Amino acid sequence: MTNRPVIVVGAGIAGLATALRLAPLPVIVLTASALRENTSTAWAQGGIAAAVADDDAPALHQADTEAAGVGLVDPAIARAVTEAAPDCLRQLDEWGANFDRDANGDWSLGLEGAHGRRRVAHVGGDGSGVAILNALIGQARSAPSITIRENTPVHSLLTADGDVQGVHLDEGPLHGRAVVLATGGLSGLYAETTNPLGAVGRGVAMAARAGAAVADAEFVQFHPTAMAVGRDPMPLATEALRGEGATLVNADGEPLMADTPGGDLAARDVISRRIHAALNAGDSVYLDGREAIGEAFPHRYPAVHAACRAAGIDPAAEPIPIRPAAHYHMGGIAVDDRGRTGVPGLWACGEVACTGLHGANRLASNSLLEGLVFARWIAEDIAISDTREMHRPTDEITPVTPTAPRVAPWIRALMSRSVGVVRDNDGLARAMDALSVVAFDPGDPQADHALAALFVATAAQRRCESRGGHLRRDFPQSQSPIPPRMTLTLDDLQAEWPVVPQPAQAAGGQS
Repeated sequence: MTNRPVIVVGAGIAGLATALRLAPLPVIVLTASALRENTSTAWAQGGIAAAVADDDAPALHQADTEAAGVGLVDPAIARAVTEAAPDCLRQLDEWGANFDRDANGDWSLGLEGAHGRRRVAHVGGDGSGVAILNALIGQARSAPSITIRENTPVHSLLTADGDVQGVHLDEGPLHGRAVVLATGGLSGLYAETTNPLGAVGRGVAMAARAGAAVADAEFVQFHPTAMAVGRDPMPLATEALRGEGATLVNADGEPLMADTPGGDLAARDVISRRIHAALNAGDSVYLDGREAIGEAFPHRYPAVHAACRAAGIDPAAEPIPIRPAAHYHMGGIAVDDRGRTGVPGLWACGEVACTGLHGANRLASNSLLEGLVFARWIAEDIAISDTREMHRPTDEITPVTPTAPRVAPWIRALMSRSVGVVRDNDGLARAMDALSVVAFDPGDPQADHALAALFVATAAQRRCESRGGHLRRDFPQSQSPIPPRMTLTLDDLQAEWPVVPQPAQAAGGQS
């Protein structure tokens, strides 16, 4: 068993950092696309948050993380991650990320929404993701313990007696001593998204079919400043722009967030709700960086500048049209503080996992950090985990029909319409009815896409309040005391849907 490789599914920051941390154990990294393609890491414009400045401390970073998460952050996880952040950032710098530095040679730290200090390390202004990914790919390719297999989709997990013992590929089973899912999020299930279209929740679906639980599925973060320029996916106007003084304005140039605590640097869920309301009222919303950034756009924010110019917009001379778009899933496969899923032999890392760090709303630039920190902890755990006798799986999960490479347009439209920024019971019920028919049909190539979407819709229907990234039109207030975090399994979804209280019945429990 110990000679068998660890199988890592996914080649973004979570997957590659896990593979590097596992050395000298043999590792096979599987990615459904070519390296750098279809990974959200490569698209990340924000950086990595860490309390490394003289006026900062992990406890302050933890406090900001918990405040953004609106009561559902696991304090122990937030404390552990923020304390580990500085060392993990230094390790990434040593691997070749080369974070931006100021004239004194110190890291140049940015300010982003809901952070109380400048603590976000970037590379090349808004090019952090691709620079970090390139550094990790270089390290992984030179590591003798790591084998990378590109264009190798995983169809399902192989199990025996409830243990995960490998994965099922086109050519058949691949066995390993452990499997780490690092497949990313599910925002590609939405018609309006900033994510690669391959971010469709396959990891969540595969893990659930193997017996893992899914937590906090209702909480999807809609980034407030996706660029409304007719592209799919939508280009992102990084949060760092507002950190440097860019403002949100309406069609008349009037400030949109002037009467909101935190203003243009309020938490993402707060800003997305405000923009959504303005758009529904028939207004347009823009991000105006003309005064704050102006002619510095090309060299300070080259990715944003390039996307603007491709759309015929000069951001130094005119504001950027924006709207919220699905950006990040706070929920995912439920894991503990070492990334264990509860299914022996299976770990999960990065956006596919739900660690409890983000709660109901993720703090900006905590996502790459989470993948980096948990990669270390998962590798340490696998290295000391008990070896089990390897035998050929007897209850392997074999898909009848391979999953389609792209999500059906009707699923994306349904998710944006009924499980989007604002939800209600009627829309969620319709979504659940439509998705359940497909999710439980093993012959449908959209089954895994529908299953991942069904977890989101079901959790959203069961949480009869508004909190963080989950806004209910029919339950607009947050409840007190806070309803607990929600965990669902495949069996829960296959059971008869529970009776969900109507607004009049639940009003007494709201505050």
